[in-house]
Amino acid sequence: MIVCAIDDLMFSIKISTAAKSLGVDVYFERARDKVLDTIREKQPALVIFDLNSSRLDPMVAIAAMKADPQLAGVKTLGYVSHVDSEAIDSARRAGVDKVLARSAFSDQLGVILQSA
Repeated sequence: MIVCAIDDLMFSIKISTAAKSLGVDVYFERARDKVLDTIREKQPALVIFDLNSSRLDPMVAIAAMKADPQLAGVKTLGYVSHVDSEAIDSARRAGVDKVLARSAFSDQLGVILQSA
């Protein structure tokens, strides 16, 4: 199971389509106040964050996850515009496990989904 904290329709469709073809279970959480509860409930192997999402406030969610002993071990991956160095630095400070540029995330999506 993979939880996706993503509100971008294009990436949601891309991830859903790839996951369906690979037989991987994904769940999308689009409500800022429910991200942590969903992660606790679903106990995913990976949480994917859109680091450019202002609606979901991913840096706060990542920091809260990594500070929570029950959630700290859940792997996190964030994708971001390759020119947004501020978001990349913020995500790393928050504790994200891996950051990819949007293009690299798209290119590696199948591998990411299968290895979670």
